[in-house]
This record gives sequence, structure tokens and C-alpha cells, in this order.
Amino acid sequence: MRIFVTGATGFIGSAVVPELINAGHQVIGLTRSDAGAQSLTAAGAEVHRGNLEDPESLRSGAAKSDGVIHLAFDHDFSNFVAICEKDRRAIEALGDALVGSDRPLVITSGTGMGNALPGEPATEDHFDPNHPNPRKSSELAGASVATRGVNVSVVRLPQVHDTVKQGLITYAIAVAREKGVSAYVGDGLNRWPAAHVLDTARLYRLALEKRETGARYHAVAEEGVPVRDIAEVVGRGLKVPVVSLSPDEAAAHFGWLAPFAGWDMPASSAQTKKQLGWHPTGPGLIADLKEMRYS
Repeated sequence: MRIFVTGATGFIGSAVVPELINAGHQVIGLTRSDAGAQSLTAAGAEVHRGNLEDPESLRSGAAKSDGVIHLAFDHDFSNFVAICEKDRRAIEALGDALVGSDRPLVITSGTGMGNALPGEPATEDHFDPNHPNPRKSSELAGASVATRGVNVSVVRLPQVHDTVKQGLITYAIAVAREKGVSAYVGDGLNRWPAAHVLDTARLYRLALEKRETGARYHAVAEEGVPVRDIAEVVGRGLKVPVVSLSPDEAAAHFGWLAPFAGWDMPASSAQTKKQLGWHPTGPGLIADLKEMRYS
């Protein structure tokens, strides 16, 4: 298959592209920069110029493909509502090119969309359209284009990691470095799910090849890592104290990250593993944080 990948030069996209190529697919990678074009060419992918602000570039890339994996996302979390709205428009543009075909469109969301009850792991079969998290826009957009005859499935992401990046934890490390303390909220027993980037890339390929309309998949290798454990290993890596903060203190300390820092977000991938035969094998989150170069 010829697969159009948005976000092809990003953290996860850079792992998805070789995963697809090694499985025999051709990749068309979206990029806005010369450096991105060079990296895609070096990886063996075809270059497609464009960006999320140019819906026609998204439509034209999707139009010349047999399937789409949509990974591109503006990670300006300080303006989260606006970037989620941008993602909605991007999904609708990609869908425009796929209407009436069976060509798969795999979009991206977060595992938090599957949390039904406090303290219970998020599941693939749950979605609350009234969820307070603005990231619901992505799944609502997917459902909207599906009504127009597009084969849409969703991969929900946890904290995706290697020894360089770890999702929201990358930002928490930056705050710890700046403030001189590695912090968690309350008792720090709230949990974040996680998966290694290579396992996540394999899941995207399997989801694309499955072509199951309406499916939701969780890229979860670890159901929930306590945030206190994360803060402690970061503190050791940076050689800074580890402290507990009240919710009020957390707001001042973490800034835009504060709401995420206190959320309990465990997630299951039992259905995903059964449906796709996906079995993550990569290192765990704490293991990668221990191997990270903090200096």
C-alpha cells in the first residue's frame, strides 16, 4: 500500500515510517521543511510538502494514497483548545479525499478519552462526547467523516517514550530542571499509562492493515505508572530534591501542565491486544527514564 503519513518526521512518525517500509509498504511523508524532506528521503519515503495549516496539502496527499496515518499534532499545550480544533480541521480535510472509498484513515487521540469511571482503566469501547478534555475533538471529527463513508479508526496514545522523549514527562523534566525540584501532586499515586515508541509504531501499522471501521485501539504497554515513581527517577537523574505539592502549589509550579500532573489516567489495552495480536516488547517507562542523559 501507498501510505500517506502526516507528522512523518516527528517523534512517533519517525518510527512509523520505517515500520511501514520494512513491512513492504510505500510511504508518502508530509513535511514543511527542507530538513524534513532530507530525513524522509534518507528513510526511503516519498516527500509531500505541506502542513496542518494547509488543508489542500492534506487532501492532495491523501488523494494519492491507499491509506492515511494521521500523526501530525501541534504540541503547544499552553493553547490546547485551539490545537485540538486545528486537528479537527485536519481530520476533516483528510476525510474529504477518502469519501466513498475503503481506504483506511487512522487518526490519533489520547487514552484519557476512554476513562469512564474514576480510578478505573480507560477502555477502547468507551468514548464520552461530552468529555472535558478538548482532545475529544479528534474523535468527534473522525466520527463525522465516518458518516460520509470514510473508513476511520483511532489509535489512542499514552505517554510514548524512549530514552530521549517521554510524552508529557518531557515537559515535567524541563520544569524540574528550571525549578530545581522534581514534583508530584498529593501522594503521587495517580497513574499515567505508557508505551515504547517502537511498540507504538507497530500498533499504527497493525491498525492500518486491519482496516476496521470505527475501531479504537490503545497503545498501552503499562497500564499505569505512579507519577511519584516518575518524579523520583527524574529527581535522581537531575540530582534535585523530590517534593509533594498541593493542587494549589502545583498550579504555580507546573503552569499549563498542572491539570495533567494531578490526573489519574490508567488505561487498558486488553481489547487492542486481542483484536490486533499486538504484544509490546520494548523497555518500560521507568527503565527508559533511568537510561536518559540528564546532563
